[in-house]
Formats: sequence, structure tokens, C-alpha cells
Amino acid sequence: MIFLSNINKQYGKQLVFVEASFQLNPGEKIGLVGPNGAGKTTLFRMITGEESADDGEISVPRKLTIGYFRQDVEEMKGRSVVDEAIAGSGRAGELHHELNELSLELDDPAKLARFGEVQEEYEHLGGYSLEAQAREVLHGLGFADDQIDGDVGALSGGWKMRVALARVLLGRPGVLLMDEPTNHLDIESIIWLEQFLKNYEGALFMTSHDREFMNRVVTKIAEIDGGEITTYTGNYDFYERERAIREANQEAAFARQQAMLAKEQRFIDRFRTHAAKAAQVQSRIKALDKIDKLELPKKREVVKFEFRVPPRSGDQVAVIEGICKSYGARTIYKDFSATIRRGERWAVMGRNGAGKSTLLKIIAGNLDPDSGIVRLGASLQMGYFAQQSLDILNADLTIIDQLQRDFPHDTLGSLRSLAGAFQFSGEDVEKKIRSLSGGEKSRVAMARMLYNPPNFLVLDEPTNHLDLATKEMLVEALKEFEGTMIFVSHDRAFLRGLANRVLELGDEPAIYPGSYSEYVTALGHEAPGIYH
Repeated sequence: MIFLSNINKQYGKQLVFVEASFQLNPGEKIGLVGPNGAGKTTLFRMITGEESADDGEISVPRKLTIGYFRQDVEEMKGRSVVDEAIAGSGRAGELHHELNELSLELDDPAKLARFGEVQEEYEHLGGYSLEAQAREVLHGLGFADDQIDGDVGALSGGWKMRVALARVLLGRPGVLLMDEPTNHLDIESIIWLEQFLKNYEGALFMTSHDREFMNRVVTKIAEIDGGEITTYTGNYDFYERERAIREANQEAAFARQQAMLAKEQRFIDRFRTHAAKAAQVQSRIKALDKIDKLELPKKREVVKFEFRVPPRSGDQVAVIEGICKSYGARTIYKDFSATIRRGERWAVMGRNGAGKSTLLKIIAGNLDPDSGIVRLGASLQMGYFAQQSLDILNADLTIIDQLQRDFPHDTLGSLRSLAGAFQFSGEDVEKKIRSLSGGEKSRVAMARMLYNPPNFLVLDEPTNHLDLATKEMLVEALKEFEGTMIFVSHDRAFLRGLANRVLELGDEPAIYPGSYSEYVTALGHEAPGIYH
């Protein structure tokens, strides 16, 4: 269906693709992986025609419809959420809005005639079921009815991303290109999207930093590395195992060749001056020149981050007593009480609007309850991470300057190691904060907070925008953390790896005294409210 053959692409001195080839067949679901800057977005843009290759052939059938969900959301205003979602749903969406406009001018004979034509085509395309489909998709992505009929311009950036995602899904294109579709979703919406994509009849080509999401949706992995595209038949876990086997085989082949080359070179060096062996020496020199020299596979280094031991807190870390909190007519908490003890790791679960971030803000002291109190324990040092934490970074500093300002008594080597653990290596540390992506800023903020760790971590979506390598490093590091945690996360690997208490927020908050896996077993499903 889509073919890329012997593609070359270069930006300045950077070679992105070198004689790379790739094929996407009808109905395939492929995950796209590779290090930052490898060319994932460039590949998407070449498929959509927004960029062209320097050399090679890109073949996309003319009648093929392509839906592209990307991380930069355009301006949205002047429509309801449901109308904005319908607007992007291909030809039927265009006709939907034309019908709405024409219906206001039916006293004009020309407009009346056009209305009939549009109505016929709209009905033929199944347009009259479009609004019901749009509402179903928007509900699946976490929108409440009042939001769906409300002004799209009043939404936050994260919610507008969900509208953009709904538009692409409603279009039912032949090919879905998706760049990190789960970034702004909660766990309930992620699980809904998994089911939608598994049942989707078109082809899917996507990037994602959510291992479980990839494992459940894709059946192939395309890896971009070193300018080449390598395809693995299987999910993400299969790809990792197969890649490790390939690397081991390449290393073994390299070692065998190096041993052979060294043996031949010793023969040449030993008999170079022997007249009787001259012919053999020349023959072996020529043979060595013709051999294709193997290279060691490039290792992606993940620097292990080890926590310094935080100071010991008292046994009672946070005591929540009878808190109430409402926003207008909507009650979030009514007489809620709980006690967080030293060493516990609380995962806070609940649907959108259940009050997950509100609770963390109240515990952190960033928001006052309407009534009730939160008492923090003795010898407590709190670290609070939310997306707003990025605002405290100095945009004019480089990464390494920011770390040196924060930790003036630590050596440059130890701060470079800290940056390396959060995937900033080599010259990356000289990047200005203002030039960083949201994910890169999150990594800097997280590094600052965890370098001299507090003994109570309050983390609101700490893995948003983090790549898989950083996420996995963070989970492994936090497993060794000796303090106390309460966190909100939509990443199931993070939840499964860390939680030993689960607080489920709903009509009646419930506390499960066990791990996330035990909580899932007790409920029979992965998130509250999905199957009710």
C-alpha cells in the first residue's frame, strides 16, 4: 500500500535516512521506534507529502486517505466540541458543516438546490450517524456531556489534543499515522483507545512511549536507527528480545572476524620479508582488502540513577482529616480522611474530574480544602512534581548551568552523570532550557528534584512525555527509593512497578491495601468505572 524504497534524507550534515526501505500493508498495525532525532517525525511527514526524500521512491496510492495525529494542536474556537470533532472527519465532516450553513439560507432557490445535493451525498456517506459516532468517541476519550456540547475554545491544551485525536479517529482513514496518541490521556481513555485501534480495519503506524499500549495494539515494530529502517514481526516485547539476540549475534560475528583479521595480519607481518612466501603474503593482503569489515552494533547506553538516601521521616507522613472540596455545584471531596505512612507508595486512580490532581495539590499545600485539614508528619521534606514544575526552570540557562546553579557544591562530573541518567549526554547538556521540548523539560525538572531526594514524593503524571528508556530507568530508581510516595500516573508499567497502596476516587473513595496488580485482580479490570 505505502512503499518507501532506497530513501535518502539529509539535514545539513545530519544523515537521517541512508538507502532506507519500508512497506506498510493494508490493515497492518506497526509501532515506530528509535532514539530521539532518528527521523520518526520525518518519516511521517514524507508519507503525508509534507516533506520529500532527497533520493529514492515514495509510493502512496492517490485515493488512499491518511489521518495524521500530531503533537502540535492548531487553534480551535467558535464551535462546540462535537462540531469541532466532526469537522475533521473527512468528506462527511465537510458536508455536515455545509448543511448547517445552507440550512440558514433555504429561502434562496440556489442554496435550496445545493442543500438537496449535499444532503444526498451526506446520507450516502452515512453522515446522519456521524454525530452519534462523534459523541461515542468523545465519551471514550473522557469528555462529559456538558463538555461535548460546550465551547471548544474554552478547553485547555491537553483537552484540545483529545479533540484533535477524536477528529482523526472519526475520519476512519485508510491509514492512521499517530504520534504519541496517549500523551494527554488518562488510563481509562488509553484502555478505550486500545480497543478502538484493535478493532480498527485500516492500517495503523504510530509512535508511543507506552510499552503496554504498544504491546496490546501493534503486531510489528519498525525501528529507525543509523539511517536504516528494520522491521520486526511481533509486539514491543518481542522486538526487544529479538533486537538483543541480533546484537549478540553481531557482536559474536564481529569478534570472529577480528580474530581472523588478526591471525591473517600476523602471517603477513611475519613473512612480509620472506621471498619464498611473497606470493602468499600478497594474496592474503588482497584478500583482506576485499573483505567487508563488520562494525560493532551501537549500544544505547542507559545510565543507572542511584538515589542518595533521604532523611528518615516520622511514621505518619500525611494525615488527611475530613477534607471537603467543591468547584461550584460539583463536589470533589466530602469528609474524606486517610493516613499515609512511611514507606507506602500510593497510586491515586479515578476517572477525569474525580479529583486526583486536586488531592495532590491539597497535600502539597498548593490548594486549600474548603474544610478539613492535612497534617504533615515530623522531619518531612516534600518534593512535588506537576507539569507546573517546569515553570521554575530558567529559560536562559543551559541544562548544565541550571544543575550547577541548583547544586553549586557538587562536581561537574557528578552533575553530568545526573544529566546522563535522564538521557542528556555529551553536547545535549549545553542546550538552552527555552529550546527544550516538554518531555525534555520534564526530565530536567525530575532530575533536579531527585538528585537530593526529599523523603516524601508527590508526583502528578511524572512520566508524561518521557521516553521508554527514561521511564524504565525512573521506575527502577524509584523501586530503591526509601521514602514515601503518592502519585497519579496513566502509565501501567509505572503503576505496576511501584504502587503498594491504591486509592480509587469515585462516589465513595476506596483504599486497596496492596499493589496495582492486586487491585486489578480484585476489580477484574484495569481502571475504575470503565465497565460500569
